[in-house]
Amino acid sequence: MTVLEAHELYRFFHVGDEETAALRGVSVTVARGETVAVMGLSGSGKSTLLNCLTGLDEPDAGMVMIDGKRMSRRPEYERARLRARSCGILLQSGNLFQHFTVAENIRFQMMLLGAVDEKRLHSLLETAGIEKRSDAYPAHLSGGETARAGLAVALANNPPLLIADEPTAEVDVATESRLLDQFDTRRDAGLATLIATHSEALANRANRIVRLKDGRLTDE
Repeated sequence: MTVLEAHELYRFFHVGDEETAALRGVSVTVARGETVAVMGLSGSGKSTLLNCLTGLDEPDAGMVMIDGKRMSRRPEYERARLRARSCGILLQSGNLFQHFTVAENIRFQMMLLGAVDEKRLHSLLETAGIEKRSDAYPAHLSGGETARAGLAVALANNPPLLIADEPTAEVDVATESRLLDQFDTRRDAGLATLIATHSEALANRANRIVRLKDGRLTDE
């Protein structure tokens, strides 16, 4: 069953009289129990695609459906509610509120759906290997701890779809291995993951690789 469906996405940016086509008719699907890697050179449109898929940006044309609900062309409050329920997001940065501890960041994400599951919270901390840092603020975390804490927040509500942007770009080998294991665990549980990455190690663990060049799909 398809959990993500994006059809013919276009996105244009304008600076003065100059127009840049960041996405040119990109279509992507991700099924339950599937991990899909999106690869391409810097500037190929990967981050723009992910922003449009998660409703953080609005495509100029095309449609995005997540878990059977329309994400594109919806008011922000509807997009935020759909993200909280169905789509975990792991960005390259900015995944944690600086005035919350690690545990408080996870609790806040759970509260968006109205309930805090303390048992799941502790399980997420343990799986991420940051249980001893649960009371630390983001400014006091290492790069690897920040990445793992961000993933724990993204998985707080066990979303059917996880979308991650370069999750292993600036982490050590041990942290990359832990993140890869988390993605594999989701797949084994029948959950879907879409990852924009330059990492061959990560791409080799995916079911499919989607390649972007100049805002277009080149092959799969």
